[in-house]
Amino acid sequence: MFDDLRDLYQEVILDHGRRPRHAHRPEQVDATAKGDNPMCGDRVQVFVRYAPDGSIAETGFDARGCAISIASADLMAETVQGRTPDDARALFAAFREMARTGVCPECGGEKFDEALERLQPLSGVHEYPSRVKCATLPWHALVAALAGEKESTSE
Repeated sequence: MFDDLRDLYQEVILDHGRRPRHAHRPEQVDATAKGDNPMCGDRVQVFVRYAPDGSIAETGFDARGCAISIASADLMAETVQGRTPDDARALFAAFREMARTGVCPECGGEKFDEALERLQPLSGVHEYPSRVKCATLPWHALVAALAGEKESTSE
């Protein structure tokens, strides 16, 4: 059973890494930031378009890197759409905990259950500490963009 789940997670990561659904620049961009992980060469630029109510209407990205960083960027773009910037930051905190430890007890509460379930395939990076930075890099760039900053690192 455990091997089947691990295989499924690997399939999800490879699918999003090879065929990302959100790898584009929206026509209108309200915020953007770049992220760079010099240790492995991953680079990402995140684009955010806000809705009139201030929530995130659309997120896209341009990335060069490993399947983990690209899959993470793609799943991130999918899970933050429709959320407020504060909710996106809180979701990142929960995701970062999951990436570092492999579990996320009580992370984010009920409003993040579905999003964290969608991000669960990336939880296996906790077994490889250098890969945690690959998975969190797009999120750091997103948080930088939401803060009006232009660049971020994977730290």
